[in-house]
Amino acid sequence: MGVPIRARPIDGGSEFKANFERACQALGIQLSVLPPRSPRLNGHVERAHRTLFRKSSTTWWRWPADLVLHNTLLREHEAVYNGLRPHQALGYLTPNEVLARCQADHR
Repeated sequence: MGVPIRARPIDGGSEFKANFERACQALGIQLSVLPPRSPRLNGHVERAHRTLFRKSSTTWWRWPADLVLHNTLLREHEAVYNGLRPHQALGYLTPNEVLARCQADHR
């Protein structure tokens, strides 16, 4: 969105260890670990997961183990979710439309 990332909350899961932490440190991104069992603090991620579970032609846990295919399917879902699917919370615009308006307003 054209705004530098300065900090990122994480849930403390194993995927946020080692390489991820080093990459964030190299980029000057501060990490803060959320308390266990606190989905309200990370609601946007939980909501995105729910949408993916419901709208996906396959279930998340049955997606292919092949990482390239998995990422291809995920990118396809993101393209629809961000570029084609209107969101009620965004006044029935897509996230890409909202982003374009924000960028135009700040030029």
